[in-house]
Amino acid sequence: MNNLKLKTNMPKSSYYHEQNNEIELLTQAWNNQLPVLLKGPTGCGKTRFVQHMAEKLGRKLYTVACHEDLTAADLLGRHLIGDGKTYWQDGPLTKAVREGAICYLDEVVEARKDTIVVLHPLTDDRRILPIDRTGEILQAPPEFMLIASYNPGYQNLLKGMKPSTRQRFISMKFDYPTIDIESQIIQTEAQVGDEIARPLAELSYQLRQLKDHDLEESASTRLLIYAASLMKSGIPLIEACQSAVIEPLTDDEEVIAALMEVVKAKFGE
Repeated sequence: MNNLKLKTNMPKSSYYHEQNNEIELLTQAWNNQLPVLLKGPTGCGKTRFVQHMAEKLGRKLYTVACHEDLTAADLLGRHLIGDGKTYWQDGPLTKAVREGAICYLDEVVEARKDTIVVLHPLTDDRRILPIDRTGEILQAPPEFMLIASYNPGYQNLLKGMKPSTRQRFISMKFDYPTIDIESQIIQTEAQVGDEIARPLAELSYQLRQLKDHDLEESASTRLLIYAASLMKSGIPLIEACQSAVIEPLTDDEEVIAALMEVVKAKFGE
């Protein structure tokens, strides 16, 4: 499907630590059949939140990793040829509408503008999905929900979301968790103690202060979990931080060296 990355699972036992009132807000958005836009930096928990909510609401989840080659056909479906005949195969968005599932478009602004247009009839009071190639007009059931996400700090003017699209969603702002919450997340996900988790959470706070000066992206909670997992397996702390946290942030050797000085100042040589 043209490099389409698709997951069609209902997550089990997904851990999520609420920061504000996002669980209740999304639950009521679902009850009122409202589309939701999640805004926040990479690795702050948006995708995990969607997985958690799909489980909580008891809905199947279709996740699409959007990219610049994503076409409307990738979302809606296409005619295929097999066994000497032509047949129609639904795309993830069409499947979600038919099944009353949740469709999650991750980094939606990466998709082509003409692709995003197919979402418009689903994000107003009509809640319909026209499929021109089959002549169908699907009416979304009450259980269907459309969720999209993007990182506003990473987007340039060419990849920003058009106001006409953005104003079709209610928006929820996400950010990196506090040190206390992030420490709890690391403990739970990596199965480590506070003596490992808290220093990593404190390190991430320090690194995030440097984002606007030296880095395109901050250290994500995901990377901290990776570091904690390595440390749990016996990798020395400094080496684990370099491999799991610092190296993934940049290829600039001078920046890596500067960030490692922050690590060493925090933990010692």
